[in-house]
Parts: sequence; structure tokens; C-alpha cells
Amino acid sequence: MITYQELLEQKLISESKITDSSIIKDLISEHDTSQMIEGERYYYNDNDIKDRKQYYYKDGMKVEDDTKPNNKIPHNWHKLLVDQKVAYLVGKPVVLQAGEGQKEYTDKLNLILGEEWDDTLNELAKNASNKGTEWLHVYINKEGLFKFIIIPAEEIISIYDTSLQENLEAVLRYYLVEVNGQERIRVEWWTRNNVTYYIQDDDGNFVLDDTEPVNPAPHFYYNDEGYGWTKVPFIEFPNNEERVSDLKFVKELIDAYDKNVSDLANNLDEVQEIITVLKGYEGTDLTEFKENLRYYKAIKVTGEQGSGVDKLEQSIPIEARKEMLDRLEENIFLFGQGVNLKTDRFGNSPSGVALKFLYSQLDHKASIMERKFRKAIKRLLWFATEYINIIDNKDYDSTTVQVTFRKTMITNDKEDTEIAAQSKGIISDETIVANHPWVEDVAEELDRLKKQEEEYLKRFEGNYPSLGDEGDE
Repeated sequence: MITYQELLEQKLISESKITDSSIIKDLISEHDTSQMIEGERYYYNDNDIKDRKQYYYKDGMKVEDDTKPNNKIPHNWHKLLVDQKVAYLVGKPVVLQAGEGQKEYTDKLNLILGEEWDDTLNELAKNASNKGTEWLHVYINKEGLFKFIIIPAEEIISIYDTSLQENLEAVLRYYLVEVNGQERIRVEWWTRNNVTYYIQDDDGNFVLDDTEPVNPAPHFYYNDEGYGWTKVPFIEFPNNEERVSDLKFVKELIDAYDKNVSDLANNLDEVQEIITVLKGYEGTDLTEFKENLRYYKAIKVTGEQGSGVDKLEQSIPIEARKEMLDRLEENIFLFGQGVNLKTDRFGNSPSGVALKFLYSQLDHKASIMERKFRKAIKRLLWFATEYINIIDNKDYDSTTVQVTFRKTMITNDKEDTEIAAQSKGIISDETIVANHPWVEDVAEELDRLKKQEEEYLKRFEGNYPSLGDEGDE
């Protein structure tokens, strides 16, 4: 992986431009998107089994056989596992809460991000699970509003300061466009302060795109003045440290499941064609034999000893197949770190401890994504806070914002509410409310509690005699 410093030292780039366009070709050609495409394929149930072909050998040559049964039955285990993780981790809105006494700041952040953020975060989690990573681009639109949009990871080549991938120094985004009826690759080179646009010419080289009125261009305009964020306005949402798809850990198991079920279907189709053995049959035409058997439901054979008709039937090892499929299903959930809701090991009404054990592997997998996503959300909050500070002339600090994921799982509500009640006075009311199973919006619920307390005090104010009155009596 080439770093930003290496590109500078080799004079392939300057602070704002790519000085040697050949580096664009090299970066694009080395960008491996096969994992991303494969993960998305399996999510949409386009498994490898759908491309399977049957062959036989004729005169020593391998020939495709389109006459034998060739069932291609995919099973969408990957989607089930991904959707399970996404619903568990971000099914409920992530809570953003600024420090004490900064309610106005919290309200502004939630207003800017809006309900669109909750939906976008779900998509980021799904896409990162499929591809290994996904990217978010922040920008200011023509109306001067703060916006964000998902950019497919297949289009993004990230350039970090070092191989540790800590500080993002540049992003090369590439995608196909149509120019004069021909497909060309368009490139955007984003740095900390501007963006430069390139287009592929007739010779396949990359040149500055002269259709852009300003090139390089600032990140955004405010009051007709161009600005740079001082940071690259792209945020990576990795699935894990290795940036690999969830499919990597279960693909072979899913393929084996698809193959076994498809082969079983083939066997069942083929077993309907009973092999007939003719002994001493007086005719020589097999077509005649089949027609007589179909029409008369009987056949005539000679009286010679040993004459007659036998049949060969294929025996299918159904039980062995079933055991194999059960084992594969168990391993898909085990190594895919999902929750097999078919399990009956915990009875009809499992305790909270049993449910936590059931969800332990999913929680472990989701927690890895949670750590990566929390850091990414913090970067998003930096951009949103910069926008608020510019628009409202404030000096808010995004590092004071707490990001809380509220994981969703089947729980024993009775136990959870009892624990919440017993925690009163031990931990803060905000923590209790955030973890209560009935609460959807933590901030709203805290406001309701505050209003409830104020109304209670107001209702009973003045209804009790003072100590002086008691003394008079």
C-alpha cells in the first residue's frame, strides 16, 4: 500500500494535484474490488451454485451436459447473518449526547443529521458487512446545508499518511461516465483543502477535466467564498480491522450447503426414471417396448427360462444428507457468529442470562464493528460541528459528544425493568433510561421525566403547613 508521503517523495503528486497521471492508472489497476463484489452477490442470493454446469466425457473431451437435471438452489445465509448483525447493532437509533449543559449543541447536531442519518447508518453497516468497508462523503449543498452521502467502496482508493492508516491525506474516487457516446473513467482527487477532477482521454491517459469551471476546486462555498475543510471530507466505516467481508468466514460452508441441497434435488429428479432390465424380450425396438408399456400397461415376453422384466432403483441416502445439512447449518451460525433462532436449548421462556449466552457470538462480532463505527461517527461529528461553528459563530467541541449504540436483542423485559428499578441512586438516571427496554428516544424520555417532576412539585406546592404553623398549634 503506497502512502501519501511516498507519493510526495516520488514527485507523483503535489499538495493539491497529481503531477504524474500514470499513478492514476497504477492505483486503479491495483485496486482489488473482487471481495466487495462477491459479498454483495451473496447478499442478494446470487451464489456460486447458480453458475454450476454439468459435464461428461465424450471421446476424451469434457462436454457440457444440458440433458441431466442440474438444480441450482442458492440459500441466503449471508443476508440472514448480515441483517441480524445490522438490526442488532443499529436497529435502534444511535444516541448522540453532548456534555453536561450543552443541550443546545446536542439539539443542533440531531437537527443537522436528522432522521436520514439513522437510515444511512443502517446502509453503512450493511454495506461494510458485505464489502469489508464503506465510505461516507460530507458536503455543503447549493442551499448551504450540511449533507452526507454514501460512496461505494468500489470507487474509493484511500491514501493515508503511513501504513498504519491513521490520518487520511487523500482520496482518489473513480467511476464511469459517458463522454460523446463513449464510456470514460472520471477521477476525483480529494485532499485536505480542495478537489481536482480528471477525465480519461482517447488514449486512455488522464487529463484535467476542462468541463469544470474551477479545477482544482474548493470543498464548498459559503457566501460565494470557497473553503476547504482542512480534512479530507470522506469517512471510512470499516467492518473490522482487516477490512474483510463477513462472507469470508462462511462462504465455503454456504457453497457446500447449496451443493448438497442441489445434488439431492438432482437425485430426486433422476430417481423417477427407473432403469428397466429386459430379459428374453422378443422385440428389438426399445421405442416399441416403451409405447406398449405406456398403452397396454403390460408387455409380452417369451416363455424361455429367465425371461422377464426387472428394474433397478437408485437408493438415496436421505438421512446422511439430512445430518450433513444440519451440521452445515450449525457451523454457518457458529463461524458466522449469528443467532440460530431455531434452537430449543433454552426452553419457552429463557432467562436473561440464557438469552445473553445465545447472543454472545453475535454481540462479539457486532462489538468489533461498533468500535470501528464509533471512531467513524466521531469524525462525522467533527465535520458537523465545524459547520455549526461557522454558521452560528460557536466554538463547540465535537470531542465532548458521547456516542451510544443501543443494541437490539430478544430480552426478558421483566428482569431488565427490575434491574433498572434497583439501579436507581446507584447510577445516573440517564444511564438507566438509555438501557430501559421500553425507551426509544433517550433525550425525549429524560425531558418527559423532568416535566413530570416539575408538575409533581407544582401540584403539591403550598399543600403542606410550614414548621411555624405547626409551632402555633
